[in-house]
Amino acid sequence: MSITTTVTEQRGSSLRDACPQGLHLPGDPGYDAARMPWNVAIDQRPAALVTPRTVAEVQAAVRAAAAAGLRVAPQSTGHNAGPLVAQGLDDVVVLRTSEMTGVHVDAARKVARVEGGALWLHATEAAGDHGLAALHGSSPDVGIAGYSLGGGIGWYARKLGLATNSLLAVELVTADGEHVRASASENPDLFWALRGGGGSFGVVTALEFRLYDIATAYAGMLVWDVSRAEAVLRRWVDWSAGAPDEVTTSFRVLNLPPLPDIPAPLRGRSVVVVDGAVLGADHEAEGVLADLRSLTPEIDTFARVPARSLVRLHMDPEGPTPTVSDSTMLAELPPEGIDAFLGEVGPGSSSSLLLAELRQLGGALGRDHEGGGALKRLEGAFVAFGAAIAATPELAAQGEHDAHRLTKALSPWSNGRSYLNFAENAVDPRSGYDERTWLQLKGIRSAVDPHGVFVGNHRIPRLVENLRVTD
Repeated sequence: MSITTTVTEQRGSSLRDACPQGLHLPGDPGYDAARMPWNVAIDQRPAALVTPRTVAEVQAAVRAAAAAGLRVAPQSTGHNAGPLVAQGLDDVVVLRTSEMTGVHVDAARKVARVEGGALWLHATEAAGDHGLAALHGSSPDVGIAGYSLGGGIGWYARKLGLATNSLLAVELVTADGEHVRASASENPDLFWALRGGGGSFGVVTALEFRLYDIATAYAGMLVWDVSRAEAVLRRWVDWSAGAPDEVTTSFRVLNLPPLPDIPAPLRGRSVVVVDGAVLGADHEAEGVLADLRSLTPEIDTFARVPARSLVRLHMDPEGPTPTVSDSTMLAELPPEGIDAFLGEVGPGSSSSLLLAELRQLGGALGRDHEGGGALKRLEGAFVAFGAAIAATPELAAQGEHDAHRLTKALSPWSNGRSYLNFAENAVDPRSGYDERTWLQLKGIRSAVDPHGVFVGNHRIPRLVENLRVTD
């Protein structure tokens, strides 16, 4: 056993008095189960893992970790654990907020208040009971905190913008163990940083965000065989350029395994899917979708549906899943770019990717949100994303190779920026921001966490780094 390991274990053991409940150290019977993130392909081995149930327990854990010379990584689900693990966890306490899942909807004010570990399914169900909707993502079991602090692209995004800019307040435990509230009137600089700056500023214990009068939406999917990929993609890209803000869609090539939980018409097939939602009356939505429907999809589920159902529209995997992926943001996708995309994942490509996706940007996503935070908009026309199931080391290696091949093929049309919520590998976090925003984020991190206690998935460094090379 190395001296470093011995010291780290001693530090971890010093947490026991402060965190008698929910503490897992290497060697403990529950450590291996507790340390697993949602993406179980990531081998996350922190110095300790704590699962607090209350704000007071979060405070105690942060203070004890800092006193022991350990850093703290806030985590609710671990969907995006790859960049965190890449920074090294030998001296890190992962603080998992998964036991803090309370949700309260104030229907009169159209505001939801959720605890730091709440999932989107919790909030969409509660809001839907009142005929309201949140700016949730495409997966029901993504943590609201991480999604919201990193941006948040949902099915209403081109009309209402990034979810982070619908935040009204964030409550968090800071590096000195204090519990503070950040809003437009309380700690406004910190509030600005939290809206898009990620998890480098503290442990989120609660969020409040705006809800919208959306009880139903015209939503669904159009499905074609993969042999139609070229015709559909060229039409969708042209259509996207003139689509109204009321519609938000994605384009995917799916290579679906022959599993019983996949609907029979899609099981074991390679297909092309355009899914999304349109805000407005049925006749308006039908007009918006007419150009795509003229390509005669074999499946067309677009119809008036309850807004609460949209959290599962994308059919994202639920529950712990081993995945590998890569992503890039595209300024445009000209005909040559479409050829490059199809060359990697179109008919005859033999790609191992479960999905190759293009998320439609523009509309409100491309405009500065008035009074918004560090991430006021997303520059670009599309976000490209490729993912594979990594059930074995061999499948992981092949999937990672194919995901990187896809983004490399699209690199001539990349704008050099990253949407960090989709960046599940270690990337330079500066690529998520312009230079002025990056400098402001570093300054605020320096003020609220001067000793570098917190480790975010995509780390915002301090203005003046100390000698710890990992911070």
